Amino acid sequence: MKKNISRIASIVSLSVLSANTLAVQSDPFLWLEEVEGEKALQWVSKQNDASLKYLKNNSAYQNIYENTLSILHDKSRIPYANERAGYYYNFWQNEHNPRGLYRRTTLEEYKKAEPKWETVLDIDALAKAESENWVYKGMQCHYPKYQRCLVSLSRGGADAVVVREFDVTTKSFVKDGFNLPEAKTYVSWLDDKSIFVSTDFGEGSLSDSGYPRIVKVLQRGKSLDAAKTIYTGEKSSVSASAFTAYDNGTQYQLIYESTSFYTNNMFLLKGDKQVKFNVPNDADYIGLNNGKFFIQLKTAWQGFAQAEVIYADINDVGKEHISFKSFIKPTETRSIEALDFTKSAILVTVLDDVKNKVYRYLPKADGQWHVDHVKFPETGSLSVLNTDPDRDDFFVNYSDFLSPSSLYLVNGTSLEFTKLKGNRSHFDANQYVAKQKFTTSKDGTQIPYFIVHKKGLKLNGKNPTLLYAYGGFEASMLPYYSATLGNNWLEKDGVYVLANIRGGGEYGPRWHQAAMKQNRHKAFEDFEAVAEQLITDKVTEPKHLGIKGGSNGGLLVGAAFTRRPDLYNAVICQVPLLDMQRFNKLLAGASWMGEYGNPDNADEWQYIKTYSPYHNLSKDKQYPQVFFTTSTRDDRVHPGHARKMVAKMKDMGFDVLYFENMEGGHAGAANKEQYAMVSSLEYVYLMNRLR
Repeated sequence: MKKNISRIASIVSLSVLSANTLAVQSDPFLWLEEVEGEKALQWVSKQNDASLKYLKNNSAYQNIYENTLSILHDKSRIPYANERAGYYYNFWQNEHNPRGLYRRTTLEEYKKAEPKWETVLDIDALAKAESENWVYKGMQCHYPKYQRCLVSLSRGGADAVVVREFDVTTKSFVKDGFNLPEAKTYVSWLDDKSIFVSTDFGEGSLSDSGYPRIVKVLQRGKSLDAAKTIYTGEKSSVSASAFTAYDNGTQYQLIYESTSFYTNNMFLLKGDKQVKFNVPNDADYIGLNNGKFFIQLKTAWQGFAQAEVIYADINDVGKEHISFKSFIKPTETRSIEALDFTKSAILVTVLDDVKNKVYRYLPKADGQWHVDHVKFPETGSLSVLNTDPDRDDFFVNYSDFLSPSSLYLVNGTSLEFTKLKGNRSHFDANQYVAKQKFTTSKDGTQIPYFIVHKKGLKLNGKNPTLLYAYGGFEASMLPYYSATLGNNWLEKDGVYVLANIRGGGEYGPRWHQAAMKQNRHKAFEDFEAVAEQLITDKVTEPKHLGIKGGSNGGLLVGAAFTRRPDLYNAVICQVPLLDMQRFNKLLAGASWMGEYGNPDNADEWQYIKTYSPYHNLSKDKQYPQVFFTTSTRDDRVHPGHARKMVAKMKDMGFDVLYFENMEGGHAGAANKEQYAMVSSLEYVYLMNRLR
């Protein structure tokens, strides 16, 4: 019997392999997956030329572009900064420095309307001196002096970076300092003479997802070949890395292996020993505070609820039985978004029906917690910024659809707050209204969405309407202010809708898990329910309804227009996943099988193929003119997805627009000029289609 089962399993596996092999062989557009192939780039250039000629010839384009660029270069915008050793560091891009300046100032200066800044690193000057199209990707500095830093630089905005050691005191790269070649790399300081490195160490060192799976310790002055291996993850895992955590003057070294996108193994280094955290493999590690480590559960465990945040003593790691305590529980409407630690307190950001609230938790002598509400408005998005384990004051950023971002300094004792800075309004918010509404999805689930429009909107079905959603990876879509949206869409009598469909994190892991793998269609049904509600309410009608989404959201709108082309007349599909039979073969795609499933598995391909946009195109349907955008330098979501979709649709005789930026990475743009251009192309396209 067992032999028969094994034989059947082998036959199934061979059948799937054969089916996928045949699919690859029968795909006439496979050559477009060769990112920088001569033939592929010639094809890209031809598509770009045609689309740019069509869209830029619109008389509105130049005005929209100039308006968008002026907004992006607004000198009064908030210079968000991170505090380190008494200085406030900021990365700033403008018309004179499109690649950006890394600069710093003091708190006293930062509080002023126009602070005096000291340039630490000029990325434009560096790019010019080295003849490279450098894009700044971050700076990681060694605690507590923060003098030596590891700078990450990307060519053209890709995820792959080079890492160099930099001294902020001398404002120069360290001679014979750490210098890592281009790769998808994770680094963290171990001490002032050594770092943890996870990178491409050569053949066999990367996971199936293309990320590093080997962790080494590299000493300053030594070559990468001399680094000592301390951990090796599985090839089937997503990645492995190590980092140093600090708590009350004590250092803790942790190793983190992402066994899938949503599961992990975590270890605490105790000398040469690697002690495993005895917690569920789908729990999220949050951080350390006063000798306690905090995790958030994704599934119920040991009497604790799904999404509950619990904590235990870090010194108990490795014990068979650890005594955990509850810190905060979710409710039907409330999810826990983030924990931030200050010297004396824990700040908790929650989402309550997709609106943020912030609470301060202070420990009490009896082991309980005293909870205070930090009383900001409860109609938008709040972000806690710049917390530090050495002080109690912190920053909070607030915005909503009609209120530009404002940055506040909060007194960590009294919780009184002072507005430090605010972005200026670029459109008259008094003319508009933003509302939250709910609609019912196919299975009866209530789906929230936000709608923004001019006051006195006529419900005649003729309003140009843009519907946006994401619906994946537990990412929450929150109210936000967009000056470009206000200027280029709302002021042109457009309606904007943000849908909080399942697959996101608006109501915690249950909301996300409800649309994973075989339940992916739930996200599409939620999206369609919002679209249909807008039509029922006579806000708009299909002729005037457009949709937009990027990355996983690109998959969403790709599925949306292939499932229900009758619902939409415009589709903006940005850096998308579209060929869901090969997504796990392309770049980082294998890491997303925890979200979508494995198309190489016969059972899982059965449900994936029902929505894979590339496989559900039909000559017998009438599709709206779709506008696809991507980037040659996107090394996360392969540009081949968009390329092949466009080629297939054109081969079927459909009118399609396509623009591929030659740099920009997964963000689609490497600087503000590129962002302004792509954004302006999209608004022109929407006006053409929906008015």
